[in-house]
Amino acid sequence: MRIHSAVLIIGLCLGKAYAQNYAESKVSAYALPEVLKAANGKIIRNKASWEKTRRPEILRLFENNVYGEMPKDYEDIKFVVTNDEPMAMEGKAHLKEVAITVSRLGKTVAIHLTLFIPNNRKGPSPAFLLINNRPPGNTQASRETKSEFWPAEMLISSGYAIAAFHVADAAPDKKEEYMNRALQLYPEQLTKDNGMKAVGTWAWAASRVMDYFKTDKDIDFKKVAVVGHSRGGKAALWAGAQDQRFAMVIANCSGNTGAALSRRKFGETVKVINTNFPHWFATSYKQYNDNENTLPVDQHMLISLIAPRPVYTTNATKDLWADPKGSYLSLINAEPVYALYGKHSALTAEPPAINDAIINSAIGYHNREGIHDMTAFDWANFIRFANFHKHE
Repeated sequence: MRIHSAVLIIGLCLGKAYAQNYAESKVSAYALPEVLKAANGKIIRNKASWEKTRRPEILRLFENNVYGEMPKDYEDIKFVVTNDEPMAMEGKAHLKEVAITVSRLGKTVAIHLTLFIPNNRKGPSPAFLLINNRPPGNTQASRETKSEFWPAEMLISSGYAIAAFHVADAAPDKKEEYMNRALQLYPEQLTKDNGMKAVGTWAWAASRVMDYFKTDKDIDFKKVAVVGHSRGGKAALWAGAQDQRFAMVIANCSGNTGAALSRRKFGETVKVINTNFPHWFATSYKQYNDNENTLPVDQHMLISLIAPRPVYTTNATKDLWADPKGSYLSLINAEPVYALYGKHSALTAEPPAINDAIINSAIGYHNREGIHDMTAFDWANFIRFANFHKHE
């Protein structure tokens, strides 16, 4: 069993005393920033004003205070299919392995994409793209090891293409090494207070995969969902907020600086995440350690940036570290922005029962029984959610 490093930190470093953070009675009163109140004090009342005024404001606030800038320039990008097997998975899928190489300032970085496309289809296939933060074996093209974390066969049999890249191709998940891949293309980011670090770089890489998908006639470019678990879920939400080409965003057990409200300070806090993973977020984010109430944003505003596109988040009962209630409250507090677009939310005042999923909604959610992981149960609900939105 693999256990999230943050969970190990609880047991090894923080001890039993930290258990008090798992009591709702310990959550202090807080007030969330108003998602529909612009910087000039005016209330946003329609989608035109949201898109022209408030959405860009919130995006900049997240860039400057949490995730860092998202550089969009590069000198060259190339796509090379390094392996092509039209009859993979016993003839059920077409396997493509693609090297996506991006160049800038005389440096080049390669993002290696594994892609299975269903053979039994009519026309281009909708797709799920996983930002893989687990060992690469979970998404290996050979399928020698088959994992619930990336059940490629399930997706293929459901009529979806399934793709993945590993975070290490973009930014190794180590504080001493994260700068040694894609950030070599953007060295200026390393010296800025609001410079992009690892999580932002993983989101950047997801967008480069979208650049490739636009060229692949077998992929329905307008129906691509970005998926991530844990830290990968944080990156998936940020990728979806930044890059509106993603038609759907799915974050599994994403916790602090993912779907969970920071101001609740429940489980993993801003200080804990910045201390243990200083390479994930912008340097400027550290000023909010033990100071969450001064953040100009909170995570409901990140969910709001995805509107009107469908968004689905999850939790697990044995993963209180990721604050299931705070994650659900983020969704509830993003509903007003979806309402501007006339998008229906089926969220209830209280979270659904364990293992019940809210599917027929612009905003979906479930809290699964079990540990911090991504399972076949999670993927089955992602497919149901995508099926519901398939014809939009």
